[in-house]
Amino acid sequence: MFLKPKHLKVLFPLFLVFILIFTGCTITVKTSGNNSNSNTEVDNLKVHYIDIGQGDSVLIQYKDKNMLIDAGPRSSSDKLVKYLKDIGVNKINIVVATHPHEDHIGGIVAVLNNFPVEKFYAPQKTNNTKTFEKMVSTLKEKNLKINVAKKGVSLDFHSDIKAEMLAPNSENYENINNYSAVVKLNYGENSFLFMGDAEKISEKEIVQKNLDLKSDVIKLGHHGSSTSSSKEFLDKVDAKYAIISCAKGNDYGHPHKEIVEDMKNRNITVYRTDLQGDIVITSDGKNIKSDK
Repeated sequence: MFLKPKHLKVLFPLFLVFILIFTGCTITVKTSGNNSNSNTEVDNLKVHYIDIGQGDSVLIQYKDKNMLIDAGPRSSSDKLVKYLKDIGVNKINIVVATHPHEDHIGGIVAVLNNFPVEKFYAPQKTNNTKTFEKMVSTLKEKNLKINVAKKGVSLDFHSDIKAEMLAPNSENYENINNYSAVVKLNYGENSFLFMGDAEKISEKEIVQKNLDLKSDVIKLGHHGSSTSSSKEFLDKVDAKYAIISCAKGNDYGHPHKEIVEDMKNRNITVYRTDLQGDIVITSDGKNIKSDK
């Protein structure tokens, strides 16, 4: 009795396995598609510029570590907490409150009440507001001390990543915005700069310190206001991408047209939360890509 071709198709793979086993050979199976446990995926740095309206909130993720820079206004607290939970955050290693304005610290109480926080940083500047007082009282309830945010502070985030503060550089400013903690983060060949609401006075101090400002991505200071992003400072940063966090149709006119025009003249790719919503930038240490 002869086997038909269709039977040979079924039996041939079994015959091949039989031969390989008895000859001592092994079979390697290569899978295709995305594997969330692959080294490439695990080693990616993710920076979430969260759309919380007129304010700032940035989440930095690497492996099992989370760093939150600002928490937006109180009115967006529920949205911020939901966003963090939806992407699987269950603990925050570092929280940085760049300066005590409501649109940056309004959501911190909600964050503290929903997630364990290991370390908290803020500049030595108080503010006579209920939002600030509630933040301080909640920190006390959680037995969290306020580590001083200032130039030279290194953030113990992950051994693969260098994270340090470039500002504030002075102890007294007329404008609270200039107390902003400015954070620079380096991962492999890529770098990110987070400006809070630092204005031109703070930028000038940073430049005068002759610090390494070169960054691939900058979160522009003060929501794209012309009070920040001086030409000399941007020359030093030499960014490829700029993020502007602001609300659609906000009362301040952010981002200001001269800043938008300057970004265009510099051939900097701009992403805006008022136009594109939540923005996620990913780095593998060499290459940067956006989800937009």
